[in-house]
Amino acid sequence: MKSTKYKAWTISGMLSAIIILTACTVSYTFNGSNINYDKVKSISFDKFPIRCAYVWAPMEGMFYNSLSDAYAKKTKLKVLKKNGHLQLAGEITEYSQTNKSVASDGYSAQTQLKLTVNVRFVNTTKHEEDFEQKFSSTTVYDSKQQLSAVQEELVQEMINDIVDQIYNATVANW
Repeated sequence: MKSTKYKAWTISGMLSAIIILTACTVSYTFNGSNINYDKVKSISFDKFPIRCAYVWAPMEGMFYNSLSDAYAKKTKLKVLKKNGHLQLAGEITEYSQTNKSVASDGYSAQTQLKLTVNVRFVNTTKHEEDFEQKFSSTTVYDSKQQLSAVQEELVQEMINDIVDQIYNATVANW
């Protein structure tokens, strides 16, 4: 008698668990994107030309490659040269260095680099998400070092930070 009641409870418990698990679905994305892939299937990028007084030529290509790579790796969007459902364009508007601190000898101890990018974002499927916004990043290096010795690493660091900011503003919707 006990075994029949036990079997009935076990079967009803398993059926309840199956119904609950199939009725509720939880979806996680580990890339932080919030894209409706039924409507949005592609993204396009314009080049981001340097429009500032201080210029380091490799920066334009580094920025474009980092930006397009981030979306290609973190989303299922097809990357197009133009006319994507999502469109990013803009320009690098500031690349500057300033003295951050002064040492006891009166000379600069640290120098701050700043990179600013103006971005125009268009979502052709949902124009209320369109925007134009500036994104900036800074980093500091020891003034005893030559900028040419640390420039590539520091610029890539700032570019990665700005690309993350742009990604969060466009498809992560944080």
